[in-house]
Formats: sequence, structure tokens, C-alpha cells
Amino acid sequence: MAIAIATSLPLSAQKQMSAPQGGKQISDELIGIFFEDISFAADGGLNADLVQNGSFEYNPTVRDGWGPGTCWRFERPGHSAGYIAAKTDNPLHPNNPTYMRVLIERVGHYYDFDGWTGVGMRNDGFNGMNVKAGAKYDFSVFMRNVTGKGKPVRIVLVGDNRKVLAETTLNVFDKEWQKYTATLTASEDCKNANLQILVMEKGELDVDMVSLMPQDTYKGHGIRKDLAEALAGLNPKFMRFPGGCVVHGGGDGFWNTYRWKTTVGPKETRKALKNTWGYNQSMGVGYFEYFQLCEDMGMQPLPILPCGVSCQGVNGGWGMKTQAQEVVPMDEMDEWVQDALDLIEWANGDVNTKWGKVRAEAGHPKPFNLKYLGIGNEEKITPEFAERFKYMYNKVLEKYPDIVIVGTAGPGSHKGNPDYENSWKLAEEIGLPIIDEHYYDPRKMFIDSRQYDDYPRDRKTKVYLGEYSVQDRSHGMMNQWGDALAEAIYLMHVERNGDVVVMTSYAPLFAYKHNTNWNPDLIYFDNERPYYTCSYYVQQMFGQSSGNYFYGDCVKFANGENEFDNHLLGQSVVLNTKTRELYVKVANNTADTKSATLNLSRFSIKPNAVKTTLKGNLDDENNYDKQPVVPVKENIKVKKNMTLELPPYSVQMITMKL
Repeated sequence: MAIAIATSLPLSAQKQMSAPQGGKQISDELIGIFFEDISFAADGGLNADLVQNGSFEYNPTVRDGWGPGTCWRFERPGHSAGYIAAKTDNPLHPNNPTYMRVLIERVGHYYDFDGWTGVGMRNDGFNGMNVKAGAKYDFSVFMRNVTGKGKPVRIVLVGDNRKVLAETTLNVFDKEWQKYTATLTASEDCKNANLQILVMEKGELDVDMVSLMPQDTYKGHGIRKDLAEALAGLNPKFMRFPGGCVVHGGGDGFWNTYRWKTTVGPKETRKALKNTWGYNQSMGVGYFEYFQLCEDMGMQPLPILPCGVSCQGVNGGWGMKTQAQEVVPMDEMDEWVQDALDLIEWANGDVNTKWGKVRAEAGHPKPFNLKYLGIGNEEKITPEFAERFKYMYNKVLEKYPDIVIVGTAGPGSHKGNPDYENSWKLAEEIGLPIIDEHYYDPRKMFIDSRQYDDYPRDRKTKVYLGEYSVQDRSHGMMNQWGDALAEAIYLMHVERNGDVVVMTSYAPLFAYKHNTNWNPDLIYFDNERPYYTCSYYVQQMFGQSSGNYFYGDCVKFANGENEFDNHLLGQSVVLNTKTRELYVKVANNTADTKSATLNLSRFSIKPNAVKTTLKGNLDDENNYDKQPVVPVKENIKVKKNMTLELPPYSVQMITMKL
């Protein structure tokens, strides 16, 4: 099965705007995003919930020294007496076995500050909770009254110097688990707020699934708004998720493999999991939220499932001469196949199917219309992997022949790498539609490489460049402008080969300032705002100039220079027949001003256009303190034949209406 490189436009729209001669049809889904829960990208990031470890499932397997009380503090103001203890008997749900019991021996009468007394606990979130004056926050918790009479429970949002920013009281009488909710409105801004739960009556009370969710989230779906808007600004056509090495449990083994079915039900039924990158995944953002986000942004979802083969880094295998790779016995592979079949039914089935009903009960009766499904991530292409991949691939297509399967090219996608060579042999043997290539290379390799020019045009298998970035540890934490500029010129090479490369996504996507596992990343953030790297603005430029036809002969550099002989120059002309827009992008990665002439005589362009410029010094870095490289837009007049002056170390894009 091969994927056609064709516009996704309705036929009527294609008739309205036909492409002038001389263009090459390319993918109109070239720029997407890849989300992996690395560097606290989900909990503490995309997940808008302000509470950390609200389900009390942190444990030493996740990180040495962690336990159910991690991120919580015991509180007993007003000379109250009691204690808290983690419990697992008669839990809220088997997937969520741990909860906290509060035992209250005495509620004090010596009130601290504003009438503070009681026994309970406090959560500081992720390095403090950032709350805004007048903003509303939805609090929820499961509680049960174990012993003693009904108990008033004071819920307090606390600011600096123990100032009360918002509070309410819940009365808990029931001896069985019940969900309690309230809305808190912050009285003032505070960057370091905390949430306190204080029981005001003697006895015992159980607490689980504590949450404090801002009401102002992206499309009202629990996704942190400013981070989602940063993604929307890229104009991505698809999102790959949930990983990355997260898919197959990284180096921990099959017990830690990401299983989508435990992430789509009510949040109290979801199963927390050790994250490959050394922290906990609450699954507050699970497959349902990923699919919902894709729908909210108009992206194609690209879920990645494991295929019965572990990461070769299991048990420290990355540091061994012969890397380990565990495999599921073939007579057990049907379980993994069924996960894939059930996912397709969950995403696309009607409400009368088993898994379509689960989706509908979560609040989404309409299908998500899944088109792509990825199988595997960066596994070594061993005979064992090939056997299991082919088995799963054939079983999925047997039942769902219209699903486009995306395979993996192994851990290093360069010619000469045995995994790369073996992956392409496997792809061509089975007619794989798309293969996922990954590479993180120094700046010079991106400048020198033009690998897709040499890819055979008769291959049925197309390329998804699923993870890439310039990576040079000597350049500091965030990419420098010189790195982003090299990526920009390389993306022009990719656009030129958009008949071979059908999708790309920079990686990693997010990194929390206080807990970063990997550098560089596209977007850094703290509790207050996202920080856009130089590479972000390059991705934004290309995402906002996507189209379905490429023209390679419209731009000529002065003095006979060209982008083929001089890889420090780049140019790309892309037409979008749906929006009736033409995008001309030209790059200069030299210390000298360059000149380029445009011949756009085949296009019926309108005179008013917008020019966007990115430029800077090669070692400029957008960081938490400064943003030296940002897009500068200006309105200009254009004509069919014109000359552009290209400043040193710059990328320019002209957006024209037709």
C-alpha cells in the first residue's frame, strides 16, 4: 500500500485554482509537531492541572526517594494534632491504588493567622502555582468519611505570607468514595500559591485525585492555554504522540510500556506510569486529550503504538557494546495487535461498537477520523523486530485497509547505518506507505547534507522525518540562530523534495525550565509563559507557508551562485491552491549581503504582500532573558520580476495573494 502525494482539497476547490505549469506536486502535510512527555511536557506543562501528584501514585520505582507524599506537606495549624498516612486498601480504583488518609486527633483552638486550624496537607504544584486575580479554578477531589461524624473540610488557595486568595468548605458525610467539586476565584495574582486541604473535625478521612484546574484552558478541554496557542502558532498539520521512547517504556522493560487503553477513561480510572525520562505520568493528558487537541487545532492525529519489541536500551543497554532487545513471544503478539485494532475502533467506530462507545461516554460521540497509525519507534531492525512488525502490519491492514501505517527507520537514519538499511529493505518488501526517519546532528551536517535529492523517485515508501534538530552541546542550552538558520535551509531542501518527504516534525517539542531532560527543545516554558527559540520561529515560518506545489526555478542568486553548489544559500517557492497564496522563501547563511532575482511571471500575483524576516548573529540565542531573533513583518509591494537584497545570516519570506 502506497500513499499518494496529493492535495487534500475538495475537488471543487482544486478546480477554482489550478497550478501553473512548472510546479511539482508536494505533500500539503509537510509541517507537523511531535509531542513526547519529556522534560515535564505533560504534567506541569500541557496538562493545565496545577496539582502535582494529586493521585498520590509517586513511588520509588519512578525516582529514588519518591513516595505517595512527594509534593505534599503535612499541615496542622492552630496546635491541631494528627497525621497523614498513605493507604492502598479499598482504593478508589484498582488502576489508582494509593490514597492519603488524614487522621485528626484534635482540632486546635489557637487559630493561626486568619482563623487557620485543622489537620491536612498542602500541595505546591510544580514549583508553585501561578494564579491570576479574578481567574476561576475548578477544584475537585474524591473523599470518604472513615470514622467519626461528618466533617467540614476547608479548601484554601494560599498566597505569599499565607494570605488567603480563595477558600470554600466542603462537608463530607459519606462512608464511600464520593467526588466533591468547588470553584475558587483568586483574589490577586500570585506566582507561588499553594493549595491546602484542612479537615475540621476529629476522626479519619480519605483523600484521592486532588485537582485544581483553571477554567480558562484551550477550547475548554483542560490543556494549558498559552502552550496550546504556541503550538497553534506553528500551523501544524498533524501531531505524533505519545513518543518517542515513551512508547515502549524506554529502558525499563515491557511492564512500563505505554498502553493507550489505560489513558482514555475517567481520570480516576487511569493508570499512572513511570516516565522513561525519570518522573511520573499521571495520564491526566492521555489518548483522549491528544485526539481532542488534534481536533481542536485541525491536525491529523498520528498515534504511535509499540509492536512487541522493547527499546534496545533496556536495563542500561545503551551503554553496552551489544544492546539488549527484549521481544514478545510470537504466540502472544495478538494482544498487541488487538490494541491497535481496538484503537482504530475507538477513534473511528460508531457509538454502537465496543470502543466507539467508550469514546462516546467520554464526551465525544463523533468519530475522530483517524487516518495514520504508527507502529514502533527507533527499535533496532533485527530479524525479531521485522517478524513482529510484519505480523502486526498485515493484521491491521487486513481489517482496516484504509489506515496508513507509519513504520520506523531505526535509531539512526543515515546511509551506512545497518538499522537504516534494514528498515528500508523491510519497507520495500511489504510496501510500507511511510517510514519514520530520525536524526540529531551538528550544524555542519545539516548544512552539508542534501540526502533527499538522491532518494529514488520510484519508491512506493515515502519519508516522515519524525525527529530532527541541530544538536551541538557546545552551543548552550537552546539552539543558536546559526543552528536554526541551518535548519531553515535544510527545510527548503525538504520542500524541494516534498514528493518524497511527506511529513516532518522537530523534536523535542517542550521543556519545562525547572526540569529539562534534553536540549535543545523547540519551546521552553515556566509557570508563567512559553519561551520561543530561534528554531520555533523557523518552524512557524514553514508551517505558515505550507502548500501543495513546489517551484524550483523562480529564484536566481546573483553571480551564478545557487543552492546546490553553495549550501549556505537556500530558496523555495511554494503554492497553496486552497488559500490562493504563493510563498517565496530565501535564505542567506553567509556574512555578506546577497542578491536574488524573482521571476514570478507564471503567477497572477496581487501587488500587496507581506515580507517576514528572521535574522541575527550566528551565536544569538533566544532564552529566558532575551529574544534577539524574532520575526519582523512589513507590508511591501511586489511585481512579477523583482530583486531581493538578503542581509547576512537571514531568512526572508514573502507571502503573496493570487
